[in-house]
Amino acid sequence: MQLHDTTIPLSETLTRTIDGIQGETVTLRELMAAIGEQGLLMLCAVATLPFLIPVSIPGVSTVFGAAIVLLAIAVTLNRMPWMPKRILDRELSTASLVPALRKGVRIVSRIDTWVKPRALFLSDGHMARFNGMVLLFGGVLLMAPFGFVPFSNTAPAVGILLLTIGMLQRDGLFVLLGYLGTILTVVYFTVLIYGAWRAGGALFG
Repeated sequence: MQLHDTTIPLSETLTRTIDGIQGETVTLRELMAAIGEQGLLMLCAVATLPFLIPVSIPGVSTVFGAAIVLLAIAVTLNRMPWMPKRILDRELSTASLVPALRKGVRIVSRIDTWVKPRALFLSDGHMARFNGMVLLFGGVLLMAPFGFVPFSNTAPAVGILLLTIGMLQRDGLFVLLGYLGTILTVVYFTVLIYGAWRAGGALFG
């Protein structure tokens, strides 16, 4: 797994990637080619950015959600990801995607000031595989059909992004924050779904 240069702010690298997006549409395959040696985690970070903004962009949820799941599997197994052609070559409108990515980067830039290498054991060795499994779980939560739940995409995306930042920048504190974000997402979904179930039972019971 390719590691990000921890001396370069993540927001700077993400901005360069976004600046390279040209044309009226872009595909996941083109984004992977643009990121190149930055690796799987960098693409995972890019894929979370649109979900940080509570605005729906047609096609993005399916493509980027599936990408995060497949990238997480690749990180867990420490191998290159396999992705179906329909995910790789699905065209996304840059007119709506790029502004969302830039807004996401602005959030990352605020986080950058707090990030530094520490508690390295949480991002190295066997923990990298465990972190990949947490990313996978977060990706599944992101793709879950909870459209009726407010912030159903944003909540898991925050946990995924924090964990990805921790792994890329070798910051164990952000790895832990990623775990916490994922746990809180599960609690959030559970409480709301249970509340909806109880309300439905009271209404029709």
